Amino acid sequence: MAEAELATIARPYARAVFSVALDSPEGLSTWSNRLNLLAGAASDEKLAEQLDDPKLSSAEAASLLASLFAEELNDTARNFLSVLASNGRLMLLPTIAGQFESLKAQHEKTMRVTLASAFEVTEAEQSLLENALRSRLQRDIEIETTIDANLLGGVLIRTEDTVIDDSVRGKLDKLAGILR
Repeated sequence: MAEAELATIARPYARAVFSVALDSPEGLSTWSNRLNLLAGAASDEKLAEQLDDPKLSSAEAASLLASLFAEELNDTARNFLSVLASNGRLMLLPTIAGQFESLKAQHEKTMRVTLASAFEVTEAEQSLLENALRSRLQRDIEIETTIDANLLGGVLIRTEDTVIDDSVRGKLDKLAGILR
């Protein structure tokens, strides 16, 4: 299935669990942790094979996944797994978790930004960028920095659906595209 199609199928489940999490006394963070645990398990190749076994009923598949995290899951989470399993959607857990995180970030007015640089970014530079983004986007910013020597210089900033490529590599690639 295409990634866009998976996202479309996962969206109602993500919205439903987000709504439950908003109304839950446990809150968004607990549900975020649960979904990330379940998504990680569903992404495991060996477990995915077991869950996809045609000899396994949907109830057994949900029970198998729930048994891995018995202490972390409440009855509502187990019911959610049961609904996913009965509809053959357990493999959507990583997509559902990602969409849940997006809904959570929108609700909390936060944004996760990935900053790739050819060289180590100083605290002062990171703080300057964080303040500029916070001012422009009116959201709290969480920056994750990585070093990518392939960029040659400059930075590559990624967030949700936006990419700002101010790297030397990006400029060279753009120039090469123009010259073709």
